Amino acid sequence: MLNAIFSECETKMKKSIDHLMHDFKQLRTGKVTTQVLDHIKIDYYGTMTPLDQVGSVLATDATTITINPWEKNLLNIIDSAIAKANIGVNPNNDGSVIKLFFPPMTIEQRQESVKQMKVFGENAKVAVRNDRRNANDKVKKHEKDKEVTADESKAAQENIQKLTDKYIVEIDNILKNKEVEILKV
Repeated sequence: MLNAIFSECETKMKKSIDHLMHDFKQLRTGKVTTQVLDHIKIDYYGTMTPLDQVGSVLATDATTITINPWEKNLLNIIDSAIAKANIGVNPNNDGSVIKLFFPPMTIEQRQESVKQMKVFGENAKVAVRNDRRNANDKVKKHEKDKEVTADESKAAQENIQKLTDKYIVEIDNILKNKEVEILKV
């Protein structure tokens, strides 16, 4: 019973780390990635479809993304969707492909990305702490219902705290590494 609580708690904490890593894909670092376009969808024959499913989306170099739609009639639709998404660049449509030229990041933009990254990190820490609270509540309920002893409950809560500390340290390490990556010119 307590092992199930530990297992569930650890699974949820791992998901918080996974969510943090997913959030990082939205951040702009020194090298542009195609993930900045992941949230952009176009109307493809009545269905809202991600860009990477209507053409090839490639980061051709550190500052350029090229979108080559499989159907040329989609060029203007993709062009307007990118313009509406406000990702910080204007699409260049040459009639066959769309190119996005991202200027090199300024120091201020890098610092802004670091601030946003720290917000994502704080959110992940809050999620981990909420998982700890929920697991502790379950342990206390079992103790109250006389399913476990007070000593078992105390030991279980200590184990949950150790698990929480482990994931908070992991989040801090991820944040440190990401900060170095963002600030590196």
